[in-house]
Amino acid sequence: MEYMTEPVKHTPGHILCCDCGVPISPNPANICVACLRSKVDISQGIPKQVSISFCKQCQRYFQPPGTWVQCALESRDLLALCLKKIKAPLSKVRLVDASFVWTEPHSKRLKVKLTIQKEVMNGAILQQVFVVDYVVQPQMCGDCHRVEAKDFWKAVVQVRQKTLHKKTFYYLEQLILKYGMHQNTLRIKEIHDGLDFYYSSKQHAQKMVEFLQCTVPTRYKASQRLISQDIHSNTYNYKSTFSVEIVPICKDNVVCLSPKLAQSLGNMNQICVCIRVTSVIHLIDPNTLQVADIDGNTFWSHPFNSLCHPKQLEEFIVMECSIVRDIKRSAGAGMISKKHTLGEVWVQKTSEMNTDKQYFCRTHLGHLLNPGDLVLGFDLVNCNLNDEYVNKMKSDRVPDVVLIKKSYDRTKRQRRRNWKLKELARDKENMDTDDERSPFVYTFYVVSKEILLINLYAIPVESDTDDEGAPRISLAEMLEDLHISQDATGGEDLKFLPVVCLYLFYVKTLKSMKIKTIFPFFVSLK
Repeated sequence: MEYMTEPVKHTPGHILCCDCGVPISPNPANICVACLRSKVDISQGIPKQVSISFCKQCQRYFQPPGTWVQCALESRDLLALCLKKIKAPLSKVRLVDASFVWTEPHSKRLKVKLTIQKEVMNGAILQQVFVVDYVVQPQMCGDCHRVEAKDFWKAVVQVRQKTLHKKTFYYLEQLILKYGMHQNTLRIKEIHDGLDFYYSSKQHAQKMVEFLQCTVPTRYKASQRLISQDIHSNTYNYKSTFSVEIVPICKDNVVCLSPKLAQSLGNMNQICVCIRVTSVIHLIDPNTLQVADIDGNTFWSHPFNSLCHPKQLEEFIVMECSIVRDIKRSAGAGMISKKHTLGEVWVQKTSEMNTDKQYFCRTHLGHLLNPGDLVLGFDLVNCNLNDEYVNKMKSDRVPDVVLIKKSYDRTKRQRRRNWKLKELARDKENMDTDDERSPFVYTFYVVSKEILLINLYAIPVESDTDDEGAPRISLAEMLEDLHISQDATGGEDLKFLPVVCLYLFYVKTLKSMKIKTIFPFFVSLK
């Protein structure tokens, strides 16, 4: 009779540590973990405190041998950068885990907890956890050092406008501020005919030139100068210069077109008024209300100049004004302006009120003028016009007076204007203190973020008038560039939405109750 026996399970026995005599499981060293750690330190040779360089200007960390990288706090990129600082000592052990230990953001300390393993004493594997302290030391990078020196640049954009009163240039300055095209500049220097924008790279300068071409009619020339070269690596160091010239035509200028250009624009008269300058030059014929747009290429192919300087504007008083209903159009005439009204007026200079001399002319301001109003215009009869196209014109084709705009009481308007133009921060070297800027040219108003998170860009319009009939800023135009988004600011802009709605209610409701609106409307959110 056979009996089945179960197999005997053998459990490993315990041995005593050769140093302290504590029962332990058998291991190749026959030593307990505590005694093994007291005899062997596998983290020996790994520095416990390391310095890391940080540029406060550009918020970048230095990565040897010569690279500066952008890293967020407790990010994977910053952790990799910290581990590379101790790459050589870590090559002798096995890295198991690495993580950040939280520190204050302003403490200038970064702590990294490392878990390493290493084989010791007859094949025993020992694991150890320790913390490496990184000291953040401030150091200015090479790019920021060159920016602070203000003498280093790789490319310069020279913007020029060869005219006495640079209304177009001031309009361009506001667009540069609005779209932040000046943020990459190293330095902005003002000279007599314009501004110089210095950049650290050629790509930033080319981006600025493209912005200028899309904004105002311009032409440019590019050149470069060799600074140094390395024949072994075939590398060259250049300094680039972009010379940008803006058309010498501004708003409210009276110009004389060439006969060929006037014929190509729909047989319009040669004497025209520039009503505005954007990416093209907008002209209007004061005799027929015919409008035309001239781009930069057309202007440089058929150039023309301004006949009079804005300081030559004279004040006239309207003696009689009548609206022209039937406008005779010639064959091939172009587009007629719907925003203006053709009028025939008799005017007299305010400086010649003791005489009976009056002037007759046609104007595009028929919807604004009434008998007794003051208007600014150019006297082409008594001025010396030095223009090749005007000298070839017949005398009956040249008007006696060209009216530009209606005149208002500036003292009253200045009291209402609580906004001001924002200017570029630039160096003014050997410049006169007399600035021809006028608050009536372009209105640029900015409400700070602490008061209201809105940027308002506005230009006076002719449609809305105040009590005295002077043009003012319309509310719709001031809120045209208002953008409230949650994605960009994390929802911070949404708390300003009730303020905007309250202001709209204030303007619409209280103004209908004949309560005078006070602008700007400040609501402190502090």
